[in-house]
Parts: sequence; structure tokens; C-alpha cells
Amino acid sequence: MQLPIVNVAPLVKEHSEQFRKVFANSKQFRHFENYLTGLIVLENKSMANIARCILNSADKTNISRYLSEAPWRYERLNDERVSYMQAQTAAHQRPASESVLAIDDTLCEHVGSLFDYVDNHYNHSTGQHPLAHNLVTSHYVSGAVRYPVDATLYRRYEEFTNWETFVEKHFPVTEIPQQTKERAAFHKRVDEHLLTDPDFRELDEAFKTKITLAGELAEKAVERKLLFEWVLFDGWYLAPDFLALLKRLNKDWVSILKQNRNLETNSFQLRDKDGKPLSFDCAQIKVSELVPLIPTNAYTPITIDDRIYYTFTLTVRIPSIAKVRIVVSFDNPDRQGRYVVLVTNRTDCSAKRIISTYLLRWPIETFYQDGKQLLGLDEYYMRIAQAFQKHWSLVFVAYSLLHLDCLQPSLTKQQRSPYKSIGEATRQQTQSLIQDLILTAHNALCDGQTIAQVFTDLFAKQQVRLT
Repeated sequence: MQLPIVNVAPLVKEHSEQFRKVFANSKQFRHFENYLTGLIVLENKSMANIARCILNSADKTNISRYLSEAPWRYERLNDERVSYMQAQTAAHQRPASESVLAIDDTLCEHVGSLFDYVDNHYNHSTGQHPLAHNLVTSHYVSGAVRYPVDATLYRRYEEFTNWETFVEKHFPVTEIPQQTKERAAFHKRVDEHLLTDPDFRELDEAFKTKITLAGELAEKAVERKLLFEWVLFDGWYLAPDFLALLKRLNKDWVSILKQNRNLETNSFQLRDKDGKPLSFDCAQIKVSELVPLIPTNAYTPITIDDRIYYTFTLTVRIPSIAKVRIVVSFDNPDRQGRYVVLVTNRTDCSAKRIISTYLLRWPIETFYQDGKQLLGLDEYYMRIAQAFQKHWSLVFVAYSLLHLDCLQPSLTKQQRSPYKSIGEATRQQTQSLIQDLILTAHNALCDGQTIAQVFTDLFAKQQVRLT
């Protein structure tokens, strides 16, 4: 048994009119308000549970049609949301030089294989390949302002091109290897022939890598006239094509530099602890090989938000990327344990500026956490792509409205971070709806209804009765 919901969430009621024009009629708009309310306050975000707990909600079938068949476009809803967020947060934003666009991706894992475009994607944190949708997103951060901007679905090459089907068509008696290395070698053997098939070639040419999708997200953010000068991303996206696009967009960037990256040894000079220049026999050296050569006395402590980083800064050249500035950072003066290497195109920036800028990438990670744990970003059971993409767009709306509630009402000075968390905001919405429920029951009792009648009316959709 769950507490019934007698009204839409206060935040939804406050802001929903801004989105009415996205929907064709009042029924679609009511679905919109109810679905947002369910995402925000219900622990179980399924369509069946939303229908069961929200008193004026339609049944599960109608909610399913709202997501899979109703003629409203999630792209337009997202456009309206971003425009609304820009207007609502303008007074809280920092200058463009202190604002960033973070780009990353996350997995929405599933146990079934019947979803459109679901595939086995690599999970970096576990080393596994779970069945999932891989969502690539952009996130705007400017002082206390932080919200998702756009999202796009990444589809693996084999799934997108129906690669196995074409292999079976052209090589009917050949067994497809399952191990990664053997499968990659098999690709090299057969793909050139597959490309002679016009149908396969068309799919091959339409395929988009994560790098391509990241570039499209950056371009879209510029089209939206979001004010930012920096783009932040992890080492997966540190690719020449993406960096060239950012240069055309006149955007600076900071990323993680993986330890297996090569640096050109003739592009920098490194000295030992006695100040003597080191010489290198090879034209290139890996980051993991360079770091142990840096003497302890070359590191400088810097403090950012009460945390000390021990840093070494160097301007180097990376093959195919050109001249960059790197910052090697430890969290202890003895240089023990793990370290992080940041890289930026801004060769004039200090270590403190580079690190403090990259730390602004963190809100995209907390968005993924809050989106999944609190708002059901990965909690959907619609198999049709249009339906789960609409679900994602509605989660983005729910998160954005909650974020507006997290901004300090007073503008005596610009804040660096929200004054409360998304979790606190959701709990406050739940508390407000509990108060509405109590008031509804109180009014019904005052009107002469019995406790049994009130209970039956409130819990009828959950099929719970007094015994």
C-alpha cells in the first residue's frame, strides 16, 4: 500500500503552463503533469504504479499510449525546457568565462533484449558488457546553475548496421568469433566485402560514433546561445575530430589524459631533482612513463575549496592533437597512490585554473546519480524508442524544475552552488503532497463521509479496503 496522490506536485503546478503548447489537448497535458509528479515523488516510477497512486491519472494503457502514440514531440518539449531554464536562471548565471558545457554518457541497463536499440555496452566501472541503452548528454554549469541540455542515443556499430545479419548473408557458413580480439580481426577480414552491399554501405555511412554525437551536442548548445567558454569531457572524447570542432566553435576545453597517451619528447624539457635536463632516447613517451621521472620537488601545492592538490604543470605536444598544457596532480606530497593528469588547449592557464575548471564537470555525474536514484532515468519498460526517449525528456523536465527549486531566492550575491540538493527538493514535494492528502481526508470527513468511505475512495485504485 502506498499513499495516494490527490494533486500534482507543487513544482509541477507552478511551472507546467510553460509547456502546455507542446501538447495537442488537455488530456495530453494532464498526462504530462501526472507523469512528472510520479517521477518526482513515487519510489516506483512504472506506468502501472503512477496510474495506481495518482487519483486523477488515467490507467496504464492510456499512459503507455501517451508515450508511444500521442502526437507530441520530445524534441520540442526539450527545446521549450532549455529555453525556459535559460530565462529562469539568467540572474543566477556566472560570466561565460566561468561557465562550462560538460559532455559525458551513461548506461541505462535492462534485463530484457526486446527494447529497441538495446545492446551490450561496455561499463567502464565494472568491466562488464550489460544490456543497456547508452545515453550521451550535455550539461550546462554556471555557478549555482546546472541542468541537462540535450541527449542523444549512442548505438553500437554492429547493432546499428545489423552487422551480424549481413555477415550471415554474405558468409553463411562462417562462425562469428565472440572474443573481442578475434572479433576485431574478423571485422577486418569481412567488412570490406560487406561494404560492397549497397544496403550495408548505406547503414555504415549513417553510423555515428560517440565523438560525432559529442560534436553535435556541442554545436546544439552553441545554437541555443548558451553562454559558456569551456567544454569538459573525459579521456574517451579526447579525439582530434572533436577538438577540431571545438576550435571552430571557439571553445576552450579540459579533459582527462589517459596514462597510455604518448607525448612528443622533443616538445618539452624535464629536469631531475638537481635541476639537470633529462634526455630521452625515443621520440615519444607515455604519460605513465613520464610521471615517475618528475622529481618530488617539482610539485607545487595548490588549494581549491579547502582541498590541497600537489601539481606539476608542463606544456607538451601530443601526436595528432598538437600543443597542450598538462597538469599532473596527486592528493599527497609524497606522490603516492593514484594520480590524475588533466590536459587543456589553454597553454597559458595555471594549474589552479585548469583543475578548478575541470571540477565543474562533476554536476553531470550527480545528474546521472540523481536521475537514476530519484527520478527513474533508467526505470522504464517501454520497448519502443519514441516512448523511452519521451520518458528521458520528461525526466529532464522533472530534474530541471527541481533544480529551479534549489536556487537561492535571494540574489544579494551570486552563489557558486545550489543551496539544497535534488534529494531535499524531492522530499519537500512529497511532504507537500502528504499535506494535501491529509487536508483532502479532513475535508471529506467534515462533509459527513465516514472513515471507511474516505479510505475506500482514496485507495480504490490500489484495491485496498478496510478490514
